[in-house]
Amino acid sequence: MNYQMVVGLEVHVELSTKSKIFCSCTTEFGGEPNTHVCPVCSGMPGVLPVLNKKVVDFAIRAGLATNCEITRYNKFDRKNYFYPDLPKAYQVSQLYLPICRNGKVEIEVNGDKKFIGIHEIHMEEDAGKLVHDPWDDCTLVDYNRCGVPLLEIVSEPDFRSADEVIAYLTKLRETMMYLGVSDCKMQEGSMRADVNISVMPVGSNKFGTRTEMKNMNSFKAIYRAINYESQRQIELLEAGGVVTQETRRWDDNKDASFAMRSKENAQDYRYFPEPDLLPIEISEDWINDTLKNMPELPEAKRARYISEFGLSEYDASVITAERQIAYIFEKATAICNKPKEVCNYVMGELMRLMSETSTLAEELEIDPKKIAEIIELVSDGKINRTAAKEVFEAVFRDNAEPEKYIEEHDLAMVDNSDEVERIVADVIVSNPKSIEDIRSGKAKARGFLVGQTMKALKGKANPQTVNKILDEKLKEIL
Repeated sequence: MNYQMVVGLEVHVELSTKSKIFCSCTTEFGGEPNTHVCPVCSGMPGVLPVLNKKVVDFAIRAGLATNCEITRYNKFDRKNYFYPDLPKAYQVSQLYLPICRNGKVEIEVNGDKKFIGIHEIHMEEDAGKLVHDPWDDCTLVDYNRCGVPLLEIVSEPDFRSADEVIAYLTKLRETMMYLGVSDCKMQEGSMRADVNISVMPVGSNKFGTRTEMKNMNSFKAIYRAINYESQRQIELLEAGGVVTQETRRWDDNKDASFAMRSKENAQDYRYFPEPDLLPIEISEDWINDTLKNMPELPEAKRARYISEFGLSEYDASVITAERQIAYIFEKATAICNKPKEVCNYVMGELMRLMSETSTLAEELEIDPKKIAEIIELVSDGKINRTAAKEVFEAVFRDNAEPEKYIEEHDLAMVDNSDEVERIVADVIVSNPKSIEDIRSGKAKARGFLVGQTMKALKGKANPQTVNKILDEKLKEIL
């Protein structure tokens, strides 16, 4: 029997607010354990929460960007469960009236486009973090993350391959970052996904029993986990077994999933309306103001780069994949008005240096003005492209001033025709075999002479001047 995988996602996105959802504690990542905590987020008796309005603003913005209906009257609910990283023994979330519903996101895989339905987006508070200490064989609890605001984006079970899942997550991450809703730093847990997987016979409309893998924060791990778990379920069914509804843990080192506990349903959490928070009424003016202030999203930016700047579809997609990269590209282009040159330096030198130094896009501090300045210096014939690469690296690593660095390292281009002519003459005299090779039709010999000339001039010569004078000299002797 042929089987088809069915996948649904619950994506948790930590919001980029300065304070937590119901108190004034900082949301800053890191810090000593249990130092970003107060009586409200640690669940002390008698305290009352106060909703952070920015959380609602971000939720509306995310909902509009994902084509959701905004629930004009929504409210919070208590989700009850007992776990060491949840000091109140309940989580404030939204079950009955979530703020966003019935959305959709278009993805593209191998040229095929498809809409993924979004069942809902709801606001909730994050739990703490369990730290497992292998030396003392114990588990410690850090409550710093308690109360950090989250959006949970719940998809419909519309995915039929791991490739579709990654395309959706990539688009969702781009969208949230461009909106300014979240930094989506997966390595810090500010974007993570719960992956629900089942399999069913091809052609069937009845979904199989699902399993869930929680808190996955790596695209590579998610891709491998989906393929592994779907195959595990197929093999289990083929052998006459039964898939159990359960939460499983993905082990990246063993490339396998392992059962953790039985999977709960909504009724197991004993939801009821949150008595300490008033319902939220969202006016039409609030939604309209949000729409007016929506930033340009990646898809629209890509289309504009292609039409306005003449970039290829591939180049535009690479440049816009990270908000900070797109910002650098636009600022540098606005200064020098050479979009293709800026694109080449960003995709070439900048991304090479980012890879070499393991620098993330959001960590970039390079000044776009200096990138534009380097491009202008090359365009004006003050340095050649070889020197420009060196200057660019100095700007990236040390925030160097381009013109000062060029002067200090004697990188200014030699464009003195008399000096170039003298060096070319010396190179021709010193390489009689190359002259004979050129006479016999070996074109590479000419390139060798150019290289020797550039070497003698320490790479600072204008290549156009070198080629022009070399051709003139060769014409005289050939």
